[in-house]
Amino acid sequence: MRSHYCTEVNTSLIDQEVKLVGWVNRRRDLGGVIFLDLRDRTGLIQVVFDPDREDVFETANSLRHEFCVQISGRVRSRPAGQINTTMATGEVEVLGLSLSIISHAAPLPLNMDDHQNNSEEQRLKYRYLDLRRPEMSERLIFRSKLTHEIRHFMNEHGFLDIETPILTKATPEGARDYLVPSRTHKGEFFALPQSPQIFKQLLMMSGFDRYYQIVKCFRDEDLRADRQPEFTQIDIETSFLSAEEVMALTEKMMRHLFNKLLQVELGDFPTMSYADAMRRFGSDKPDLRNPLELVDVDHIVKDMNFKVFEGPAKDKAGRVACIRVPEGAKLSRKQIDDYTKFVSIYGAKGLAWIKVNQANAGIAGLQSPIAKFLTEDIAQALQDITQAQDGDILLFGADTAHVVTEAMGALRLKLGEDFDLVEDSWKPLWVVDFPMFEEVEGQFYALHHPFTAPRDLSAEALAANPQGALSNAYDMVLNGCELGGGSVRIHDQATQAEVFRILGISDEEAQEKFGFLLEALRYGTPPHAGLAFGLDRIAMLMTGAESIRDVMAFPKTTTAACPLTQAPSPASSRQLADLKIQVESDQATI
Repeated sequence: MRSHYCTEVNTSLIDQEVKLVGWVNRRRDLGGVIFLDLRDRTGLIQVVFDPDREDVFETANSLRHEFCVQISGRVRSRPAGQINTTMATGEVEVLGLSLSIISHAAPLPLNMDDHQNNSEEQRLKYRYLDLRRPEMSERLIFRSKLTHEIRHFMNEHGFLDIETPILTKATPEGARDYLVPSRTHKGEFFALPQSPQIFKQLLMMSGFDRYYQIVKCFRDEDLRADRQPEFTQIDIETSFLSAEEVMALTEKMMRHLFNKLLQVELGDFPTMSYADAMRRFGSDKPDLRNPLELVDVDHIVKDMNFKVFEGPAKDKAGRVACIRVPEGAKLSRKQIDDYTKFVSIYGAKGLAWIKVNQANAGIAGLQSPIAKFLTEDIAQALQDITQAQDGDILLFGADTAHVVTEAMGALRLKLGEDFDLVEDSWKPLWVVDFPMFEEVEGQFYALHHPFTAPRDLSAEALAANPQGALSNAYDMVLNGCELGGGSVRIHDQATQAEVFRILGISDEEAQEKFGFLLEALRYGTPPHAGLAFGLDRIAMLMTGAESIRDVMAFPKTTTAACPLTQAPSPASSRQLADLKIQVESDQATI
C-alpha cells in the first residue's frame, strides 16, 4: 500500500510517482485547489488535488480530519515562494493522481492541533488518538531509538541480555508489592517485582558476570509526575568491578546516549557526598544548573539573643541555614509572605529575611524585622559567609535539621525558577557516601535496599555502629532528577545476615523470605555491583516532556487507573471462585 513514508519524499524523487498512506492532518480548499497535509508516524507531506481530475477531486473534497487514506501521486517542487522551511518535506509536494478512503473518522473527542488543551483524562481515555499527535509520536520514536542505543552499547561492552521472572516472591524494596493470587496454590500469592534485584545477584553467583535487561517493574505506591505503578528499568549488574568502575562504565553509556541522540556533550560528572548535597542544596539529587546554595550560619547566630535562631543553632538536631538571592531586595512584603507560605508546606514555621541595601554600611545598610537582634559583628559575619552584595536578600530557615533542609531545599528550587537563575544546560553528577540506614522511632530502614554493601566495614563493625555506617552506593543525577542508583552488593553471608538483623528481620523471617539467597552466598559468591536506570525518566528529560506519562504509550493516571481500558476492574465471580477469594467492602479476604 505504501512506497514511501511521508518524510522520505524529497527533491531526489521529483517527477517520480509515490504511494502514501496515513491520516488527514489538515485540508484546505483554496481557489478551487485542495491542499491536504497527510500525516504518518514520520511527519507531514503536502498533497495537492487539482479539479481537472473530477473523481479524485470530489473524493478529496469529502475528506475530514483523521480520515485514513491512500494516495498515489507525482512528486514535484513547490512553487517559488511557497517553500516551508519548518517542514522536513517543505521543498516538495505531491500532485494527487489517485485517492482512496481506507476508513472514515467520526467527530473527534480530542483537539488534535499543536496547541491542544485536552485534559489528561481525555488524552488517556483516547490515547490512540493522542498518540497520533506529532509531539507524542516523536517522543515514542525517540524512546525506541534510545532503547536501541542502550542495547547496542551494552552488547558492545560484553553484557548479556537475560530475562528474569515477573511472577516472584515478595521482598522488601521500599514500596508495596502488587500481589497476584495463585489458582494452583490456594491462599498463596506471587508478587510482581519491584526490581530484578535478587535475581540479577543470583546471575552473578551463576557466573554471568555482565548482565543487563530492559525490564518492567511494579510498585504499588503514591504517584507523582515521575512515578508510575509500572515502569521500565535499565537493569545492570556486573561481577569483579568496583563501584568506581561501574560508575565509569555507566557514565560512558550516558555520554554515548546524549551524544548520539541529542548531539550533546555532557561534560564532567563531579562526585559529591550525600552529606554535602543535603548541606549545600537540601536534596540528594541537586540541580546544579541553579547557582543558589544553602549556607549554614548556626555558629554565627547561636548567641544572637533571638530565640528563633538561638534554639536550633544550639540544638544538635537543629539547623539554621541561609540562602542569598541576588537582587532579591526588590521583593515586596507580599512576595516574601508568599514564600513563607510555601516553606510552611514542608513544616517550616516561618521565613526570616534581611535585605542588603548597602553592604558596606553595617547594620544601617540592612532592612529586616530581625535587625534589632543583630550586632555589627553578626551582620558582617552573615554578609561575609554569604558574600552578600548590594540589592541582595538573605532568607533564613531555623528549625530541626530535617525541616530546614527540606524546606530550604524546596525554596532554593522555587527561587531559582522565579528569578530565572536556572542555566539552560545539562549538569550531571554522582552522589555517593549515603548513610547505610535511616532511623525512625528506633527502627532502622535501608536507605537504598537491604542488599547494599557497607563501605569498608565488617559485619562486626556494622553491628557495633549501624547509625554511622555509610553504604557503598552511588546515584547518577542530572538536572535535579535521579536517573539511576546502584551499589556494591553484599557478597558474604555474615554481613547479609547482620543487615537483616539491624533491619529488624529475625533469623527465622530472613530464612523464610531470603533463605535461598543466604544459601547461595555460601558457594563462592563473586564481588558484584550494579545500577538501575529509570528509562522513562531518561526519555522524559531527553525529550523535554513534563511527565513520564508523556513518554509512555499507555500510562496510568495519578490514581493508578487506566481510563482507556477502565482498569482496574472487578473480577468475575467465576475467577474469584477459582481463587477461593471473596471480596467484601473493597477488602479481599480468603
